[in-house]
Amino acid sequence: MNFPRLLIAILLGAGCFDAATVTAQDAARTWTNAQGKTVVAGFGGVEGGKVILKMANGQSVPVALDQLSAADQAFVKAQTAVAPVPSSSPAGQPSPGRVPVEKRVWPETITVPTKSLDIAVVSESAPDRKYIYRSESFEFTSQAKLAGSVMKEVARTFEATKTLVSQLPWGVECKPPVGMERYVAALYETRADYIAAGGPENSGGVYMSGDKMFKIPFPSLGMEKRGQTYFKNDNYRADTLVHEITHQMMHDYLGYLPQWIIEGTAEYAEMLPYNAGTFRVDGWKGAFKDYLGDRAKFGYDPEIGSLEKHMTMNREQWGAEANLSNMAMGKLYNRSLLLVFYFNHLDGDKKGTRFMKFFEAVYGEVLKERAFFADPRVKMMIGGRYTYPSDLTPPDKDRATAPFKFFDLLLDGRSYEDLAKEIAEGFKSIGVKVSVN
Repeated sequence: MNFPRLLIAILLGAGCFDAATVTAQDAARTWTNAQGKTVVAGFGGVEGGKVILKMANGQSVPVALDQLSAADQAFVKAQTAVAPVPSSSPAGQPSPGRVPVEKRVWPETITVPTKSLDIAVVSESAPDRKYIYRSESFEFTSQAKLAGSVMKEVARTFEATKTLVSQLPWGVECKPPVGMERYVAALYETRADYIAAGGPENSGGVYMSGDKMFKIPFPSLGMEKRGQTYFKNDNYRADTLVHEITHQMMHDYLGYLPQWIIEGTAEYAEMLPYNAGTFRVDGWKGAFKDYLGDRAKFGYDPEIGSLEKHMTMNREQWGAEANLSNMAMGKLYNRSLLLVFYFNHLDGDKKGTRFMKFFEAVYGEVLKERAFFADPRVKMMIGGRYTYPSDLTPPDKDRATAPFKFFDLLLDGRSYEDLAKEIAEGFKSIGVKVSVN
């Protein structure tokens, strides 16, 4: 792992509950305004309540919905409507063959299936700088044409991380957000393009849960231009990318998880040895000590400090502390990894059972949410709003309480003081001294 690194950040939409999204951009069509004037443009989605028209010269023009013809308004509403989530089981029901917590085991290695890496070219437009490619689970929109072999290399990390998250014993069921056939990622040719598209200045990539989109510039994917062609840099490392893709895979779970679990699980996935589509999960102990060694080089000690403060920190508190400095943000990530590592490998039976039970309870909330949006009586509107009949109960996504609803499964009757002692002893058993109180 390389520290310091370009920050790879998750941007959580307000309330983590914007269910509507535009999942595919249409080819150019004729638009008509209320005065009867027409223009040929592509549909670029809806932002801030306005329809984005993509002009042939690459310009994006926002237009108020009510300024368009009735036919165009109907078209936009149809594009932003949420379709039922494709599933092998009815919405709200566990997937067939789901393994009970008590029977789950930690895998040794996890390898991406070869079939996942078959790349389909959806469309390519040089004037629009828009090239769309698909792998089994992802749709990639790139600003530059990519050879099939290069796109396959990019897709491999995405598909491998999906495979990892779905096969770890946490029981995460990886499905694209409601209304989307695939996860979506936007690839920008330069950092300037990435920042212009909303990427944070101090980041190397970002998963924006409000947009349900992963955004990343070519340099952060290890892509460099030689002549007129893009190649993958042989020295490229995918660890920080894995972190962010993990967030994307857990999209449905984010509103039900405390921030330390959101970041700690992503750090855990990033920590695991990875090479050419294969994660060595059985290398967790050595990888963890390597992680601590890398962090120590930049002044990070294995400390958690106040256990209760860190475990119960809400999003606003986390954000305020993270904004103090890069060092403060790094400490938050470090503490989160320590806790996730402890609950998975050192707590209780040392199999991660309490952590799995917590995730299983969260999975129940995810199923309720999926069932809610699959109900035909739930109607999505532009801007992520939705309506539903009074006899239907919406998911509980209260930012203050939902992430902590199942904390009793982690504490299991222990006080924070007692748990702090167990954490210190657990790490001591593998030769690591962790400061926690």
